[in-house]
Amino acid sequence: VIHLGQKELAERWRMSEATLERWRSDCIGPVFLKIRGRVLYRHVDIEAFEVASLKGTFVEHGNGQKSMGSSSPELAITRSSSGTQAFS
Repeated sequence: VIHLGQKELAERWRMSEATLERWRSDCIGPVFLKIRGRVLYRHVDIEAFEVASLKGTFVEHGNGQKSMGSSSPELAITRSSSGTQAFS
């Protein structure tokens, strides 16, 4: 199992270590280990948090429209050139 320390995770996400400390005290962010006072994050937990944090992405379709990605393949939101949304 690969672990990152607070400093390494802060560098990976380009954020301050203080932000990670605040997240831990607010019970947000990835789960962590605290072993003899040292905070460690398992790589698998970091990746799981990153996946859970993914938001809709826009994908170009062949018809020139963009649709917002969804966790549900049955629902796609497309935007026409007039800015209106259509659900399919």
